[in-house]
Amino acid sequence: MANQGLHLVAVPIPGNYQFRDGESANYVYRLDYQSLKTKDKDSYLQLFADAVWVHIGEMAGWVYFRFKVTNGEAPEIYSDLESKIGKYQRVMLYLVIFLPIILLQINNLSAADRYGPFFMILQGLTALLMFLNFFGMIQLFIRIKKLKKTNYAKLHRTDPEM
Repeated sequence: MANQGLHLVAVPIPGNYQFRDGESANYVYRLDYQSLKTKDKDSYLQLFADAVWVHIGEMAGWVYFRFKVTNGEAPEIYSDLESKIGKYQRVMLYLVIFLPIILLQINNLSAADRYGPFFMILQGLTALLMFLNFFGMIQLFIRIKKLKKTNYAKLHRTDPEM
């Protein structure tokens, strides 16, 4: 979209992205998941600013950055495997913490004599949320496992496909 002159400027609520018209540019956007304390936030953002990343905004722990691509190279926020693993582990922790809330909701909806289309829809949505949570956790687990295997192979100079 940046190539068409639409530039991300804010993420005020989930699923709502605000864009501004401007000159066509080759930007890459990256997300990082952090649960930052106020005192750590300034140094965290300064680290990215020093690396020429532009802070766009934050939403639910996700921090949005933009980088102007030169010479066709689109950098990643994390270049080392340990940092990538840490990022995915933070997201996994969030999903694990959210899981008991979903389970309690399912228990509450199924324990009472609640029938009717509204409660059936609510039960279906809660079941879908639980499925998506588990699916996300499994995908993150697989990604972390692959990165750890790659990191182990790098450290021990073996073939990661073994």
